[in-house]
Amino acid sequence: MCGILAVLGSHDYSPTKRARILELSRRLRHRGPDWSGLFVDEQACCYLSHERLAIIDPTSGDQPLYNGNKSIVVAVNGEIYNHEALKKTMKKHDYHTQSDCEVIAHLYEEVGEDVVGMLDGMFSFVLVDLRDKSFIAARDPIGITPLYLGWGNDGGVYFASEMKALKDDCERFEVFPPGHLYSSKSGGLRRYFNPPWYSGTMIPNTPYDPTVLRTAFEKAVIKRLMTDVPFGVLLSGGLDSSLVAAVASRHLANSKAANVWGAQLHTFSVGLKGSPDLKAAKEVADYLKTKHHEFTFTVQDGLDAISDVIYYTETYDVTTIRASTPMFLMTRKIKALGVKMVLSGEGSDEIFGGYLYFHKAPNKEELHKETVRKIKALYMFDCLRANKSTSAWGLEARVPFLDQDFMSIAMAIDPAEKMIRKDEGRIEKWIMRRAFDTPENPFLPKHILYRQKEQFSDGVGYSWIDGLKAHAASQVTDRMLKHAKHVYPYNTPNTKEAYFYRMIFEKHFPQESARMTVPGGPSIACSTAAAIAWDKAWADNLDPSGRAALGVHDAAYSEVTPATTTTTTQSSHENVISANSFNNNNPLLGNILQPQGVQ
Repeated sequence: MCGILAVLGSHDYSPTKRARILELSRRLRHRGPDWSGLFVDEQACCYLSHERLAIIDPTSGDQPLYNGNKSIVVAVNGEIYNHEALKKTMKKHDYHTQSDCEVIAHLYEEVGEDVVGMLDGMFSFVLVDLRDKSFIAARDPIGITPLYLGWGNDGGVYFASEMKALKDDCERFEVFPPGHLYSSKSGGLRRYFNPPWYSGTMIPNTPYDPTVLRTAFEKAVIKRLMTDVPFGVLLSGGLDSSLVAAVASRHLANSKAANVWGAQLHTFSVGLKGSPDLKAAKEVADYLKTKHHEFTFTVQDGLDAISDVIYYTETYDVTTIRASTPMFLMTRKIKALGVKMVLSGEGSDEIFGGYLYFHKAPNKEELHKETVRKIKALYMFDCLRANKSTSAWGLEARVPFLDQDFMSIAMAIDPAEKMIRKDEGRIEKWIMRRAFDTPENPFLPKHILYRQKEQFSDGVGYSWIDGLKAHAASQVTDRMLKHAKHVYPYNTPNTKEAYFYRMIFEKHFPQESARMTVPGGPSIACSTAAAIAWDKAWADNLDPSGRAALGVHDAAYSEVTPATTTTTTQSSHENVISANSFNNNNPLLGNILQPQGVQ
């Protein structure tokens, strides 16, 4: 990952302003510690700053990047996986670097704002056309990479990879919505990403073909092995990360290109000593014969990191912080090994209905609508966690399950095939398991392939969450929680754990705009609207743990006490955000989650 900061429309070009831009950009340097670049043009009224993490073309791919005659300049955070394919369809251009992102400037020269719909990758970028002094900003369809939009005290429009670069110089700021383009020519945002499944109203009916699904996922993983630096896979031992590791390992063993870093895949896992994830990951790594790295942490290590985790992830969402902390600690260890890129398994549960409350889905129509809502919310939860937890230490995380081509195939499958029918042996994500159930040449042992889902914050060790709750209880009194609505009227915390995180967040980000970038309200309380509609018993299920959900997990907590099963939390990755409720609670974010036609 990289960090970008752009200021457009400011008329202050004094040395003091330049120094301020550099100071704000420096707040993003953890995302890109390899080099810093700044482009300034007084005529176009623009500053483009870039903090680079060098993954492709480390020697000459510094940013900002330009087209042939440097009339178009762009600062990019992300990876463009189809850059070579695009070059083959374009006119001949003079390229300054081997960077995959430079193609954006040349493609814009040919097709203008349509460039965004032609890119296959994860990206956030700001592009300035010096020919007519216009600019555009865009974010990838799902929101794998972060981007924020602000309105500065100097009258300029600001864009930044993280809000810490905006919070002190913008009158207000908000999340830049995924799949959207901001154009100075049209004067606002419009959604460019509009696949058939996106509205959720049209129920797909394509028959399930395990070979087609498997092939598409293999391509998605292999595509993300595009790198000029050491890499690996984050391996929890669950289905999703194990499949990523299995495909990557098989490809490297058969690829001549793998000789750059060796044919043996490196895998990484984290957990408390003796945790389920460490045990499962080791078993998968042994089967795949990867070079496995196992990292342990203590509850105290995690507690000591909480403030830093909240600062880097820029959220006070409870389950995001729970899961981000082990990932944050693991990333630091990975970076110390010299690794700069990892593959991760986010997105599968949203696409295939893998969360345990999907056991209660009453029909295929409801299941499909819920998967669409979950995918739309990814940028606020799992994508945010995966990106910012790793970027905090200058590591890039790539997510094959959110590949556009793979998602198009997976979301076109008749959702009846995604329904969970335990009496027929169909557990959650059965169609992915079946696609990789190839006895003649197995990707994974069957007992691993059909292992039930374990929520990450549980899998790293069950005492992790208990430790968090106990620590929060020591920091937040009953009286403080009782009067929480007077202290925090927006997204009022309803547990001591939530209150504790909120206190830390407000110290780092006291601005009203900052607290409003975090989703909340009744729509994402512990019990989701969909889950309650599917099973009224969910309304009384007060613990967000996936393992405790609705009694559908094959195992149960051995350490559960009344105290840990009667605590509400602010939100959960099992949760879904109602678009209408979210918008009502977040006026600055407008219609980010509402379906929109391309304008």
